[in-house]
Amino acid sequence: MSDKENKVVETSKKTTEKKAKAKGQGRLSKFFKDYKSEIKKIVWPSKETTLKSTCMVIVCLVVSAAVVGALDLGAGKLMDLLVSLVK
Repeated sequence: MSDKENKVVETSKKTTEKKAKAKGQGRLSKFFKDYKSEIKKIVWPSKETTLKSTCMVIVCLVVSAAVVGALDLGAGKLMDLLVSLVK
């Protein structure tokens, strides 16, 4: 290739790279604009609602733990009974 052709190819490559870079920056800025608008749409619960929900979760957790513990204890006693019968 001649020098002129090389310069034309290099120039077109640089132009393409600049356009791609600008396009990527446009996407990034659009992403953050969309992100900001979506964050503004969030409706946060009140302090009272959050407290009630937290208390309900803790109560359910304690009840579930008690049920699982009782089942485990019962299964353990049943296994002890079966082992003593086999001996």
